[in-house]
Amino acid sequence: MAVPKKKISSSRGGSRRSHNALEAPPFSLCPNCQEHRPPHRVCPHCGWYKGKEVMAIKE
Repeated sequence: MAVPKKKISSSRGGSRRSHNALEAPPFSLCPNCQEHRPPHRVCPHCGWYKGKEVMAIKE
């Protein structure tokens, strides 16, 4: 069975985990209503996508 020969230092372990941090999801502004929305998705606030109304939003 494979067993590590020496203890891995905290510096080396931290370097390995340096890419595991969580990131905030990207958001862009809707050109129609100026609200934040995910990129390449229909705006959940106004229902517009690429300059056209795609779905009607109930108010």
